[in-house]
Amino acid sequence: QVQLVESGGGSVQAGGSLRLSCAASEYTYTPGVTYSNYCMAWFRQAPGKEREGVAFIDSDGDTSYRDSVTGRLIISKDNAKNTLTLQMNSLKPADAAMYYCAGFRDSTSPRGYRYWGQGTQVTVSS
Repeated sequence: QVQLVESGGGSVQAGGSLRLSCAASEYTYTPGVTYSNYCMAWFRQAPGKEREGVAFIDSDGDTSYRDSVTGRLIISKDNAKNTLTLQMNSLKPADAAMYYCAGFRDSTSPRGYRYWGQGTQVTVSS
């Protein structure tokens, strides 16, 4: 059973940095399953707001970002360790939210991803 477990959240001042990690257990390629579905992403949700995608990485390692985080947040994955990382630099109060790791593209699942972690809280003070 696939499990995604986030860590690394915390409190920082504006301009600071945090590094989030997502440990993905049992998230490995299964022959016969479309390889391109093995994408991963980071989403965030602030109180009273919709959950939004901030950084995406596809099965080939190509990345894309929400405009508001481009140049400040960097998504990467270590396939050998089955770990997804989000390096967050130059943090702003607007970045404060619960951050979620998501995996496996599935158009029938909420927000297009089948697997979700429980989230890690990021707080940014001005």
